[in-house]
Order: sequence, then structure tokens, then C-alpha cells
Amino acid sequence: MSKREGPYNKLSVTGWPAEPEMRIALGLSYAGQAYQGWQSQPSGQTVQDKLEQALQAFACEPVQTLCAGRTDAGVHGLMQVVHFDTSIEREPFSWVRGTNRFLPPDIAVQWAQAVPDTFHARASAIARRYVYVLLESPVRPALESGRAGWTFRPLDETAMREAAQHLLGEHDFTSFRASACQALSPVKTLHRIDIHRRGPYWRFEFEGNAFLHHMIRNIMGCLVYVGAGVHPSGWMREVLQARSRDAAAPTFAPDGLYFAGPVYAPEWGLPTTTPAFDWLP
Repeated sequence: MSKREGPYNKLSVTGWPAEPEMRIALGLSYAGQAYQGWQSQPSGQTVQDKLEQALQAFACEPVQTLCAGRTDAGVHGLMQVVHFDTSIEREPFSWVRGTNRFLPPDIAVQWAQAVPDTFHARASAIARRYVYVLLESPVRPALESGRAGWTFRPLDETAMREAAQHLLGEHDFTSFRASACQALSPVKTLHRIDIHRRGPYWRFEFEGNAFLHHMIRNIMGCLVYVGAGVHPSGWMREVLQARSRDAAAPTFAPDGLYFAGPVYAPEWGLPTTTPAFDWLP
């Protein structure tokens, strides 16, 4: 069994069995503007690269992580969850404070917890959540630059809610799939789409069993089209049924997209939120 797959007994340099490894789960938040997405790249300028460098500095041994869901360049994380295996024994709070000491200011571990070796950050997730924050204003964002999407057109909440209803349930989401998407199947299940407004800020919440590459941003482009009156709410059903990317609106900006994290069964006993959830409008 590999280090990425689970604990194992290995031989130390003396020939005696080394300490058995334990599995640790971490929850972390990050601003994605400065990074080339989550997944490790040769440039080293990704969130995974920064996290693994910090873990190695704290643990004094190489650490490889697996995440619940990869994010693209410019996309933020409210509660990304990773797991890794290590023979280093530390209190959960030490993993939080010790790792954060070596992380840049825009990435921070929020919690740490020992988990059984049957836990897998990605495979154990029963659903995933995303939030998109959108500013409706005649003027582009300033303080919110990179943290919120933007539209200068007034949006119709009722029309957007009606359009969103066409997407709920199990569907072929080819129309909302990026050309570079590597998913084996375009069929996914959307459990809910909630739309709220607070002053000039819109908050769109998505939960589903899994998401295709750019799926949320492509849905957002269509919702904004409907909200602005470019198309009626029924157009969303036509886009879905077309099963063609050409039928949908352009891909919306990554700025306001936040990975809100995975959903796990209660028996794992893992946190479901971080303080950043309440920071968003």
C-alpha cells in the first residue's frame, strides 16, 4: 500500500520496523488570486505546493496530500479538506499552528483531526459545495477585486430562481462542461441551488454529488444572462437539453467562486464550516 493510500509499516535505517503511520485530515481556507490553482505544478505556485512545503517544514519529512476537490486559478477555498499519512505524532492543534507558521498569509489551516485509514478526502465525500459571490453595481469592484464577480446590469431574482430549477436533479451537464474537462461522465446530480441577496451582493450556493470542470462558472454565466433579461428563464432548460457548450453563455469570471468544501457522513466527525463562511455576504 502506497503512502498516498494508507498507513503501512516500513523498515527504518536500522532494519527495525519504523513507527506505523497515521492518517491526518486538515481543513484549510485560502484566497486563490495569487496561485495557479490547487494541483501541484512545476512552477511551485499552487496551493497544494505551498501546503506540502509547509507541512514538510513542520514535520521534517516529505508529506504528500490528497484533496477533496481541485480548484482552478483564481478560485478560493472556504474549507478545502486534505488527508495525508505520517509517522509524526502531534496534537491536532500543533498541526494547525505549526503548519500555519510556514504558510503564506493567504493560506491557513483551520482544523486538523486524526482519522481512520479508511477515510479518503475525495472518495469519502458524499457531496461538494460551492459559493459564488456577485456584486451588482454600475461600478466595478475595488476592495472586493478578485473576491467577487461583477455585473453592472440589474438582475431579476425570480427569473434566476426559475432558471435554476431546471438544473436540479440528475442531468447530462455537457452544455456546462469545459472542453478540457477530464471527467469520465458529464452526468452529475445537483442537490440544490440557493440564491440570496444582501444589498448589492448576490450569493449563489451550489451543492451536488460532483462538478465538471468550469461547471459552476458556466452555470453562473447563464444565470446572469437570465437575470439581466437577455434570455427567459426557460432558456436554461434549452441549454441543458442541447448538450452542447455552444448553447450556453460565456464562462463567468473565477473571482467570486469559492469551494465551500465537501460533505461527509456524520460518523467521520469532521467540521462542516470554517469562520470564513460567515465572512462572505
